Amino acid sequence: MTDLPQSSGERHIERIMEELDPSSERFQVLETAKKFKSSWVELGDRLFGVNNRNLYRDWGYGSFEEYCTREIRIKKETAQKLTLAYRFMEQHEPQLLARREEPRPLPDYRSIDLLRQAREEKGFSDQEYADLRKRVVEEERSHPTVLKQFKEVARSRQEPVRDPAVTVRGALAAARRLETALAGVDGLPDGHREAVRGLVAHLENELEELAVTVEHG
Repeated sequence: MTDLPQSSGERHIERIMEELDPSSERFQVLETAKKFKSSWVELGDRLFGVNNRNLYRDWGYGSFEEYCTREIRIKKETAQKLTLAYRFMEQHEPQLLARREEPRPLPDYRSIDLLRQAREEKGFSDQEYADLRKRVVEEERSHPTVLKQFKEVARSRQEPVRDPAVTVRGALAAARRLETALAGVDGLPDGHREAVRGLVAHLENELEELAVTVEHG
């Protein structure tokens, strides 16, 4: 069978790989990026590590965004969705991660990110979230179908939800994004990063306490 023609992005990645030790982490990230559509979970995992540990600096890039656009050839927004979707699936859908070695494809990372937004940012009710999750995880609907349902529910909400858990989830999502963004900021005092990590931990604990309160009535 004839191989499919390579894209310019794939050729660019291969040229860099030719100069690297195959056992190096940089090589492995690039190798994963070549298989992006079939292994987005692994790429999300690796990019999260690259950003969190500032590895891109060791590889000659001034920021995570520059690394993603120039070396991996994906936009910053895509990289953010990948890392957030991976972390969300790791926390809330670990059974999907166990499927990563199976031939059965995993849900689209964009659909997983919509699940994350529904749970953490958009104030979906438990039933609305469960319905969306069913489309993504159980029925394995296409991303356009999931996106349509997501938008319909989001539009139907005329007033913000006053549920404290929804408010805390939104704050936690914003704090996590800030924590990820700060990883790429040079010269930031460690105390600032520690403060954000502490805020994330506080909000996580508060969300757990609210869940316990609801469970025990």
